[in-house]
Amino acid sequence: MMGGTENGNRELLLRAKDISIVFGGLRAVSNFSLDLYTGELIGLIGPNGAGKTTVFNMLSGIYKPTEGTITFLDKKGALQVISRRSPADLNRMGIARTFQNIRLFGTMSVIDNVKVALHQKRGVSPLDVEFRTVKFRKDERMMDVRAEHLLSLFGIDDKRDELAKNLPYGEQRKLEICRALAGEPKLLLLDEPAAGMNGQETEELMKMIRFIRNEFKLTVLLIEHDMKLVMGICERLLVLNYGRVIAGGSPAEIQSNPDVIKAYLGSGYEQLAGGGAQ
Repeated sequence: MMGGTENGNRELLLRAKDISIVFGGLRAVSNFSLDLYTGELIGLIGPNGAGKTTVFNMLSGIYKPTEGTITFLDKKGALQVISRRSPADLNRMGIARTFQNIRLFGTMSVIDNVKVALHQKRGVSPLDVEFRTVKFRKDERMMDVRAEHLLSLFGIDDKRDELAKNLPYGEQRKLEICRALAGEPKLLLLDEPAAGMNGQETEELMKMIRFIRNEFKLTVLLIEHDMKLVMGICERLLVLNYGRVIAGGSPAEIQSNPDVIKAYLGSGYEQLAGGGAQ
């Protein structure tokens, strides 16, 4: 399949076309469609149980869609069908994600958590590893430099030798994003990155997401319940309810959309009706 069409100067990176998934007769997501263009920062919002994480699980290969197709721009500039590919394959192609519940290697050091994600970029053989060759030692040094650089960008390089489980919550979130970036993805999926953060940490996270999108030239799709964060950084939004997209558009359009307001009344989303964007 040839490369995607362009939106302004942006090239189509991922297309989900009418994807659905059924669990034991329950249709968790129905006919979800999304075009993601390079460099975009998009939000996927909706109440608990709307199907947002299920969409992420399909886009990252954890779940396979029951219906529909997902295509992704490969390294040769062609859109490839990825609907049945494994998470490892998709990660190698350039899709990385974080999880709603932080999934770090708690008993490993901070820097080793990042280096784990660098292994797919290694150019050493099992024999190099076994005999600790010059090539192996050079590769290890390069991994250290790369990991330390990423940690420094997130301001946690001074914690490099601490166990990941001993980091404060906000820094664990940073480390998880740092690890996701280590694989040099083209698409970063952030699942509720502000969950459990206080106001100051959320402000810092907003700046961080903007920074990594620009610094790493990424496309970012995020799930988030914090409307201040979503309205403050996202260029456009998709709203899910009961597994279906009920609205899409700019933050201003979503804020004033009567279907969105109606769907979220009584669910903590009344702020969408006014004053949510700051």
